[in-house]
Amino acid sequence: MAQLDTRGKLAILADAAKYDASCASSGTSKRSSAGKEKGIGSTEGMGICHAYAPDGRCISLLKILLTNSCIFDCHYCINRKSSNVRRARFSAEEVVNLTLSFYRRNYIEGLFLSSGIINTPNYTMEQLVEVARSLREDHQFRGYIHLKTIPDADPELVRQAGLHADRVSINVELPTVGGLKRLAPEKSADRIDGAMREMKTSIEDGHDARKKYRAAPKFAPAGQSTQMIVGADSANDGDIVTKASTLYDRFGLRRVYYSAFSPIPDASAILPLKRPPLMREHRLYQSDWLMRFYGFQPKEVVAATDADGMLPLDIDPKLAWALKFRETFPVDVNLAPRELLLRVPGLGVKAVNSIIVSRRWRALRLDDVGRLTVSIAKVRPFISATDWRPVTLTDRADLKTHIVPKKEQLELFAA
Repeated sequence: MAQLDTRGKLAILADAAKYDASCASSGTSKRSSAGKEKGIGSTEGMGICHAYAPDGRCISLLKILLTNSCIFDCHYCINRKSSNVRRARFSAEEVVNLTLSFYRRNYIEGLFLSSGIINTPNYTMEQLVEVARSLREDHQFRGYIHLKTIPDADPELVRQAGLHADRVSINVELPTVGGLKRLAPEKSADRIDGAMREMKTSIEDGHDARKKYRAAPKFAPAGQSTQMIVGADSANDGDIVTKASTLYDRFGLRRVYYSAFSPIPDASAILPLKRPPLMREHRLYQSDWLMRFYGFQPKEVVAATDADGMLPLDIDPKLAWALKFRETFPVDVNLAPRELLLRVPGLGVKAVNSIIVSRRWRALRLDDVGRLTVSIAKVRPFISATDWRPVTLTDRADLKTHIVPKKEQLELFAA
């Protein structure tokens, strides 16, 4: 480790950070050093890791680990104590210099920093906080900072992370307590929950202070998030959806991220031999979207799963729900409330908002709806309009085959 230069460390620790999915930089407050005598960096503008904000902006982040050494031996982690991987470690000063150097070259707009546990959780957390503190206070860095905190560390250290970072995250790791005990016996679900609860309280206190005192410091303005590994244990999609909903309700999370388990070298015998389909991860993100933006209750998303509690891989969760609960349809686009229109497969939030505005001025026809959506074929069986009634189409036993695009074999040398 001592013989590695900065470039060598970066190669190891940037690669080791790729398993962390929770690095979106949306939701923070706007800050910029433009036009100021002091300071460097900004959270604004267009975006060696790319995250996407809800409005579609691409944000570039330096995403690295402080170290990939770890005193824990979690079965699913490539950086676990018993793993035969090359180790490296940055000092806090090296991370600060890297961040500033990359920013000045216009490579990045912010930093996502996580770490293995070295020496003790408190020592590691102190190093992470020192990076953020130095960037903010010593260098007046106003770019985006996301710190992955350590639930076993002293609560005051975790709180200090929120004083300097835009977003903090505490990983729940696995969807079930049983899975955590089996695959990460050194970690405690109670300690993780406690750390997330304290962070929620600190964020709320910070918001209250800002309302009363304009000069009060901002505390984690982009909130907190977490990550779950999908496919490492026996939890089905219904378990994961239920867990995610609980986390949103109890801890006020901005995001729950899902990371498909990836087989690792020298893996434990209790781990799966192959990774789950990446489409499973995608379907979980879609189900997450249904709960956050489409008004679906967790039990409704779970109702879209099959007998094994898994979401279909060939169709999205909203379509799966619609096919199971056809008595809800067809929905009249000229009369139905927004909540019901959001349940129509193929209609997104923007399309529904446009429908509600447009129907104030004229009765909508099928062609009008078609101009607002990507595939009118997917929408037609579930709506009615001035010139369209699906009649028996909604009740067809083979409806799914008429909606889902047919798979075609691509030709290697097609023109």
